[in-house]
Amino acid sequence: MALTPSSMVPLGTEAPDFSLVEPRTGHEVSLADVSRSKDALLVMFICNHCPFVVHVNEELVRLGHDLTERNVGVVAISSNDVESHPQDGPELMAEHAEQLGYPFPYLFDADQSVALAYSARCTPDFFLFDRERKLAYRGQLDSSRPGSSIPCDAQDLRAAVDAVLDGKGPVETQRPSAGCNIKWSPGNEPE
Repeated sequence: MALTPSSMVPLGTEAPDFSLVEPRTGHEVSLADVSRSKDALLVMFICNHCPFVVHVNEELVRLGHDLTERNVGVVAISSNDVESHPQDGPELMAEHAEQLGYPFPYLFDADQSVALAYSARCTPDFFLFDRERKLAYRGQLDSSRPGSSIPCDAQDLRAAVDAVLDGKGPVETQRPSAGCNIKWSPGNEPE
């Protein structure tokens, strides 16, 4: 497993717009759809096969339920190249989301334009935006990693959500997320 850190985009960056297909339903889902009337928005870049994502999947389901109850929009996006990684293709994404019971849309970024717009670099990669859709947190879910004895509890991300919802703004300490690199299509690799 190669470990790739997140890019730590500047805080205050506006959430890039998107409209992507949700393979479970076949419908397009936009930034407006997942953020309308929400107090915050969590955008996650994940995929089906990455061992770092597999390690946190149960917590992502819990987190999705918890944040929805707190009026936080939640969406997951898979941007991996399906030519080189067919296990991350739309049909398998739909099966995966159904099996795990993802309580949030799991969207397919076929041309990787959304991952590039967000400066996503790894799976998982987390971006929390406030009510005005300004970036308030980018970084790790928590300190747990595959094979570690640290429990997966989303401690870092949950603290960031609490701060945003309490009107305190970004938390001071933000550690990069780390995981597998996004599997870029030839010519799409970020600089």
